[in-house]
Amino acid sequence: MNYILFDGTVRNQLLPFTYTRPVADIRIGILTIREKWEHFLGSTTSTVTEEHLSEKWPMVEFPENVMINASYLPTPNLVTIVKGMSEGQAIFDGDAVIAFYTKEDQEVDFDTYEVIEYTFEDLFKIQYTWDIFSKNARAIAEDFALLTEGRTSEPIPQGVVALNAADIFIEEGAKLPLCSLNAEAGPIYIGKDAEIMEGSMIRGPFALCEHATVKMGAKIYGGTTIGPYCKIGGEVSNSVLFAYSSKGHDGFLGNAVLGEWCNIGADSNNSNLKNNYASVKLWDYETGRFADTGLQFCGLMMGDHSKCGINTMFNTGTVVGVATNIFGSGFPRNFVPSFQWGGAGGFVTHLPKKAFETARIAMARRDIELTDQDEAILNHVFEETKQYRRE
Repeated sequence: MNYILFDGTVRNQLLPFTYTRPVADIRIGILTIREKWEHFLGSTTSTVTEEHLSEKWPMVEFPENVMINASYLPTPNLVTIVKGMSEGQAIFDGDAVIAFYTKEDQEVDFDTYEVIEYTFEDLFKIQYTWDIFSKNARAIAEDFALLTEGRTSEPIPQGVVALNAADIFIEEGAKLPLCSLNAEAGPIYIGKDAEIMEGSMIRGPFALCEHATVKMGAKIYGGTTIGPYCKIGGEVSNSVLFAYSSKGHDGFLGNAVLGEWCNIGADSNNSNLKNNYASVKLWDYETGRFADTGLQFCGLMMGDHSKCGINTMFNTGTVVGVATNIFGSGFPRNFVPSFQWGGAGGFVTHLPKKAFETARIAMARRDIELTDQDEAILNHVFEETKQYRRE
């Protein structure tokens, strides 16, 4: 069977992260959503996504296909039903379609389908940007079980303080001298060739993905994922870094999500709790207004290729778009659109040409090239987000 992941109706509620990737390629837990589905299905997947992303993530259609809503994460019960689907069947969660069977070039009319109502209580869906961090602890635990089943961890090195060692898994090539790992509240996963430098203190649930680094003396609290090739230092709590992003120095990052190729300057901090303890509101691209998250703790959402200078201060519930550079004293406003350059004193447009120059330099440090496809995607984001900038 051919499996295709589609964005569904939540794409606008997951911006700025879905400006530059399909929903399926959001990282939550240890793996991306696509990687989770491919592990369970034992099959590669392709994608139905926004037109400007479809050259990089094309759809591959076969005579028979199962389309899966990428905002739903796989669980054993859901995967069993998906694998068993036949012609004319669709799985629904209330009014929302989870998956459906289709033939090549078929016109889909759900009124003609046999509807399977999903009734298991293990349903796992992301709908908003804040779900990425607020549901990350569960996602780490489920990915940990998936990735470690039937496998043996590398030994915990001498000099490491390890609590509940049975829930600590270390992949080949990882280095972790003289650190503290506390897995009593959730599992700790340390990826291939990752490094935790001496003096770091880590509480689970925690995921350090392949080739990622925790700097000396870092303090990491549960529900945190450090994606592949990321660097992290200082104090971090319940945050997700997708890949290739850095917060290498002291400062606090909490209840936050960073996309790819972000950089947080030394001694920068985000607030994750309002002074009056009220529910945090976060910019909603779909409505063009601030939406109530229902959360007391909510920090920074930062899109791909965005950066901030040293000592930057982010207010509670700040959203920063794609390819924005923030610096200077004071708090920038809590919605900073894509392709902006400046800070609390004001912003100017960060032109794509300049953004590409920075991206090429940053990516070359990891031996990765900014491709023509990448530039086309970012140019589209620049045009799509003009409405938010004062140009």
